[in-house]
Amino acid sequence: MTKTIQELFDLSGQTAIVTGAAMGIGKGIALRLAEAGANVVVSDINLESAQKTVKEMTTMGYKAKAIQSDVSKVADATRAVQETLDTFGDLHILVNNAGIYPFTTITEISEAIWDKTLSINLKGMAFFTQAAARAMIAKGHRGKIVNIASVDGFHPTGNLISYDASKGGVVMLTKALAKDLASKGINVNAIAPGAVQTPGASSGLSGMSEEQIAEVTKAFLATIPMGRQGTPDDIGRVALFLASEASDYITGTVIVADGGYLVG
Repeated sequence: MTKTIQELFDLSGQTAIVTGAAMGIGKGIALRLAEAGANVVVSDINLESAQKTVKEMTTMGYKAKAIQSDVSKVADATRAVQETLDTFGDLHILVNNAGIYPFTTITEISEAIWDKTLSINLKGMAFFTQAAARAMIAKGHRGKIVNIASVDGFHPTGNLISYDASKGGVVMLTKALAKDLASKGINVNAIAPGAVQTPGASSGLSGMSEEQIAEVTKAFLATIPMGRQGTPDDIGRVALFLASEASDYITGTVIVADGGYLVG
């Protein structure tokens, strides 16, 4: 029987983990999933910030829990999934959002920065998915996994060597996971955001004068056909679609949400 729009996007009774959800894109995603009825685990390396976000969410009437986890550590992924099961009894959705983007050139990058970036952005995504998929399979129901890639996985911005390599990896990891997990009833897709206004992105402009920031912003916006940067909620809406039944026949796909940046 055909479901209504409201039914397709209703996540009531489902539980989601969003990594790196204390702020920025992750928070935007967490809010939309919670609004749709999901119990949301706000997983972040910064527990204090995660708890602050959860407090905001519970004030809004949402069910949420903060869990501290370093996605680069496999043991943390396993523990976060187990804590989620202990708290909410199940797991249906995982959004792999946590990531870093150190600015550096190939002539300046250190081995430590390279390893840290790939460990958080790519390895962490793989092993958080492993822990979540095992739980979903053990529970015997379908699942949705959403990976946050980047337009840099397709087109280098410049001076983001390790980040670009990791996000290119995320694109292929998503396809590989989708193929491996389809028979288990788990959909794996990705979102490739363009420029999004977040606290982290703003910190990259620290040290510049207001005039310099205005000049850089104007030049950057000229590269986006829609003429604006994205917001965390722009990505949250796409994540909600991929986490819902509306996307049941989609897997191994990367949805670009960049205001037209890649089309030029």
